[in-house]
Amino acid sequence: MRFAHFSDLHYAPDNLAESNRCFSFAVGNAIDGGAHVGVISGDSTDHRLDAHAPALHALATQIHRLANAMPVLMLQGTFSHEPPGTLDNFALMGGVHQIPVADRVSQVALVDGRFWASKGPVFSDDELRQFIGVMPEVVFTSLPTVNKGQLAASVGALEAGTGLGDVLAAYLAAAGRVNRQLRAAGIRTVGVSHGTVNGCTTEHGVTMAGFDHEFSLTALFEAECDGFMLGHIHKEQQWERDGRLVAYPGSIGRFHYGEEGEKGYLSWDVEPGSASATLVATPSRQMICIDFDGPPDMAKLQELAADAADKFVRVRWQVDEEHRQVVDREAIKALFSGAAGLKVESRVLPVVRSRAQGISLETTVEGKLARWCELASVDASPLQDRLQLLASGDVEAIAAGVLASRASGPESQPESPPEMPPEMPALAAVLTHPAALLETTDEVTAAPVGTDMKATATPASLDWLNDDLFAA
Repeated sequence: MRFAHFSDLHYAPDNLAESNRCFSFAVGNAIDGGAHVGVISGDSTDHRLDAHAPALHALATQIHRLANAMPVLMLQGTFSHEPPGTLDNFALMGGVHQIPVADRVSQVALVDGRFWASKGPVFSDDELRQFIGVMPEVVFTSLPTVNKGQLAASVGALEAGTGLGDVLAAYLAAAGRVNRQLRAAGIRTVGVSHGTVNGCTTEHGVTMAGFDHEFSLTALFEAECDGFMLGHIHKEQQWERDGRLVAYPGSIGRFHYGEEGEKGYLSWDVEPGSASATLVATPSRQMICIDFDGPPDMAKLQELAADAADKFVRVRWQVDEEHRQVVDREAIKALFSGAAGLKVESRVLPVVRSRAQGISLETTVEGKLARWCELASVDASPLQDRLQLLASGDVEAIAAGVLASRASGPESQPESPPEMPPEMPALAAVLTHPAALLETTDEVTAAPVGTDMKATATPASLDWLNDDLFAA
């Protein structure tokens, strides 16, 4: 029995051209290929749509077209994409065949082109005996998106994040006991759900691993379905075990830059105990992503632009803040004027300037100067000598020495500063803590009138040296 499995149509005003071109092709291909049943495994719309929206009308047209050729099962997808109740309208759009909407956890049997749903999550023994007797063409185990708010209310907020997988695994195991009986009676079994399989790969090549995903492959195969049709992940991928198959068809079209692989729908062949699926590619739009770790290479862009007609192009680059003006956006737009769409993205890296990292941690001026010289690759010895001279020498004497050396010419300048008299104290002794200067200041103030103060440099006059002049 042949199934046409579509997923993630994402009809919306922004996606209308892509969604409708790809889905209309897929519907026509499935009809021409002789598919017996159509399955849409969630996210038919991208968000809430008004009744008069062209996107909703286009989607309804294709669903009605499909229902005129085969029975169609539609599954409730992500609530943000398909607000609850959105699919109820599509149940009224059936043509020759029914369009049942799977918006609750249940099992659904297809008997002579008509769908019959279980009263509970799985068929009861009485229902099972009844359906096995009439030999349905297929029995679906439908598991739509679970409302995590309701789950949190029943198991608690702390368990809702990681407990969803356990709850769904328990249901799939219960459904597996029923599906084993159906398969033993020669009836096909198919699972349909919408969610993330732990370990699957997204359309951008990212592996989804964690404890908050809905399914594990073990739980899905324990449902004992011949084929399990999934939606939500936009990249086509399959897993096989003992002839049974679990698969994503991926999105019907290409909706984001950087998506990997072909886009399309899956054509399934399902028999009791075995299943196979083949991807049928749709005419999805082609996207070119060009990334530069620096300014764009205009020569390379010009080469790529020659083959970019009717394609969607994204150009990304990153530059330092001081070089941001070297990129000519208008020239890039001119190169890709023939493309179907162009998106340019620049990342400007801010310039980080460190004046002297760690200098504020030094407790003495000598230490701060030594740290600065180390970071600036400057010889510290001459500067340290001059700092000692400033701290302990007479200001007028130092100035007079400098003027005398300049007047005598460069050839007579000493190669090193004059040596300090042996009686001059060291810098550490001069630059004491400001609190220790109070007593010294009082003594200077109490000096007799007429004392010559010009040649005496008090520690208080050097307070400015204690400031963190080189702090970052």
